[in-house]
Amino acid sequence: MKPQYLKISIALIILALIFIARLSYLQLFTDRYALNAANTSIKTEYIIPQRGVIFDRNGKILVGNQPSYEISFTDALLKPDFDTLGFCNLVRMTPKEFIATLEAIRKEKYYSKLTPMTFMKNIGNDEVARIQEIIFKYPAFTIVSRPQRQYNVSTSGNLLGYTNEVNERDLKKDSLYYLPGDNIGKSGVEKSYEKELRGIKGVHYIQKDIKLRNVGPYKEGRLDKDVVTGKDLTLTIDYDLQKMAEEMLVNKHGAIVALDPNTGEILVMATGPDIDPNLFTGPQKSRNLYRLAKDTLYENQPTFDRSVQAAYPPGSTFKLLTALAALQMGVIDEKTIFPCGRGFFYRGLSIKGHGGADPLVPSIQISSNCYFSHAFINIMNKYPGNPTKGVDEWKEIMESFGLNNYLNNDLATGAKGRIPSGEFYEKRSRGKKNWSSDYTMNGSIFNGMGQGDVLLTPLQIANFTAAIANNGWYYTPHIVKYIDGKPNPDPRFKNKHYTKVQNKKYYDLVKQGMEAVMLRGTGASLRSTEFTQMAKTGTAQVPQGKDNSIFTLIAPADKPKIVVAAVMEHAGFGATWAGPACTTIAEKYITGSLKREHLYKKLTNASFMGEYKRQWYKKHGKPAPDSATLKRMKDSIKLALQLKNELKQTKKNDSTTHKKSKAIKTTQP
Repeated sequence: MKPQYLKISIALIILALIFIARLSYLQLFTDRYALNAANTSIKTEYIIPQRGVIFDRNGKILVGNQPSYEISFTDALLKPDFDTLGFCNLVRMTPKEFIATLEAIRKEKYYSKLTPMTFMKNIGNDEVARIQEIIFKYPAFTIVSRPQRQYNVSTSGNLLGYTNEVNERDLKKDSLYYLPGDNIGKSGVEKSYEKELRGIKGVHYIQKDIKLRNVGPYKEGRLDKDVVTGKDLTLTIDYDLQKMAEEMLVNKHGAIVALDPNTGEILVMATGPDIDPNLFTGPQKSRNLYRLAKDTLYENQPTFDRSVQAAYPPGSTFKLLTALAALQMGVIDEKTIFPCGRGFFYRGLSIKGHGGADPLVPSIQISSNCYFSHAFINIMNKYPGNPTKGVDEWKEIMESFGLNNYLNNDLATGAKGRIPSGEFYEKRSRGKKNWSSDYTMNGSIFNGMGQGDVLLTPLQIANFTAAIANNGWYYTPHIVKYIDGKPNPDPRFKNKHYTKVQNKKYYDLVKQGMEAVMLRGTGASLRSTEFTQMAKTGTAQVPQGKDNSIFTLIAPADKPKIVVAAVMEHAGFGATWAGPACTTIAEKYITGSLKREHLYKKLTNASFMGEYKRQWYKKHGKPAPDSATLKRMKDSIKLALQLKNELKQTKKNDSTTHKKSKAIKTTQP
């Protein structure tokens, strides 16, 4: 035999031996195939574990469980003489509905005669008690306890998330655990900590006789598995602060995020519009989820978590990073002064500015557009004839503050935002390597004041502010503090991330400017007598309409305990709307009470829906209704509701009268 054929023969023999050995192991030393062969006489019962409870950082229960039941169907156990009519009477459905349900189950992709499939959901306790007494007559059907989530709060639906039935993708991803009909975390904390929350299913194998009656546990229960309850989670969220933030976002689009800069723990992650998580439970759950997903009127999008998914121009809050990058790159120092007498003028580009020719700290205080536009020009011109190199160096510094990425945290979703590169501008200028004289450069100048091509999420704004509070380092923001009472073991939240700016002097300069903002600058109206603050206002221009209101704050100034960032879409000046939201959150956290209640009431009573409606009508090419038309529409809706209530009352009265009449007839001799 030739050597090459000998090698092939040896390889085939080895493969055959491996196959035989594996087959012998499965048949002789495991029950896997024995169970399958006996499956028509062995019934597998799964015990669904309770999901873990979710607490806030102070021990308040946010999400628990409530009993819920369903009926499962195993086709292999359906006898030819099945009493269809009797079963239909038991579960209160028509034979036609029964047949249609079975046909739908048999058409499902993961249908198997041996696998229990969901037949009926959301059965109440009273119904279960009634059905339980008789269902033993129908071995193909079993009552399964499948706990449902119970929400003890009425806000923060995006943050907490929801569970729903597994789909095809979920089954493919983890077919060893999930079966059709199982629930899985679909969003929020429920999704990101699914494996911890779900627990471990219990499994009982029940031996059946020839008439499919229970005769006891298979192999005396040695193969059974005990159910393991899901692990409880304690969030980093302070729900009192969270609810307060959500209330300030009513009738607004935007977000409020608060962090503990010393730990990276997320104290608040509020988004507007908000979702009541109780919509995620009960028989109307699917309809509610569909309605929420389709709610795009006036760009509401309640399922869109603006705190982590919306990327905004950061406006003047970004000037803090422009200052740090320019200092680090050596293109400015604390004494640098630019020609800013009547605003910013450069190669035909003009921008209205504040103040005059001031150095760095006063320029932060008054939020000088002129100063920071010139600072970014210096960044681009650091390497003459090669603006790409300067922008790329700036980009690396920005990314060290957690920008342009997802922050690698424990949140279920998020946007990476955008920090443009030199290549980005080369493409915009049609491949020019030296685009310093191109119109592209004029457009990129706006990055210096947070208006150009930079996009950040509210969480990213809060995080870079935390890095400033810490003089150049931060912990990855995260939302789970304890798992089953023990500190979150995830190593991602234990390591400090150091930025590329490590000179404390640079941070001292920026903080002096931030403190001046609150003492005598653009945020002076929000100054507190209870604690010191450092902040930066932001008013970002957007093409759709009114400016976005942005604010970021550190408090107390001497020993930071909290960082708060807020964005309110199309609200106006940063200190007017986003600022009060930030300072009231900080005040409640630091002092334990709300001293300036007028600021809180100002936010809760305000509505920007008029601006959103105006933009929506303009976007869709429709004339916005005037005030008289809106009043008529409201009056029509009010009248319709009144008539509906009157009709209900009439029907109720008629029903009562009919019952009384019937009772009189039956009592007559």
